[in-house]
Amino acid sequence: MNKSLVIGSVFGAVLATAGGAVAGYRMLASPHSAEVVSVKPLEKTVRTPRQDCHDVEVTRTKPVKDTNRVVGTGLGAVVGGLLGNQIGGGNGRVLATVAGAAAGGYAGNQIQQKVQQGNTYTTTEQQCTTVYDTRVEPTGYEVLYRLNGQEGRVRMDHDPGKSLPVKDGHIITEGVASS
Repeated sequence: MNKSLVIGSVFGAVLATAGGAVAGYRMLASPHSAEVVSVKPLEKTVRTPRQDCHDVEVTRTKPVKDTNRVVGTGLGAVVGGLLGNQIGGGNGRVLATVAGAAAGGYAGNQIQQKVQQGNTYTTTEQQCTTVYDTRVEPTGYEVLYRLNGQEGRVRMDHDPGKSLPVKDGHIITEGVASS
């Protein structure tokens, strides 16, 4: 065998072994996980509108047919005029009749107004209002971790537990958005 070939082979083997040892040492020396310092659940509040309806008894005034209260005024004036005509004699009777008609007309008007306001009916109506149901939904987790003496933050869709896996000096997560 050629002496150079043997020396080259041994030298190559030593070099390969040394390279593997250095790489292995680096792999052993580098951390395989990052320490999780804290995990904060993230949430959002969702408001959902809905209609809340229930039946309510409502009292309403019936529609008025005689808005000017002509019937009450007219009947009051006639009755007042007749009563005023019974008082006194001569010009006094005429004056009493006119005053009785005026007073009776006013009184009849007011009486009809009170009757119309009291003419009511009760009905059941459905009244609805918009109410909001609220619920809290999880949106993820904010994770504070420590790797090689430095702290970092990531947002994750799950609680990672006590540590995060590390590869080539970087944490490994699924579905993570860095903050």
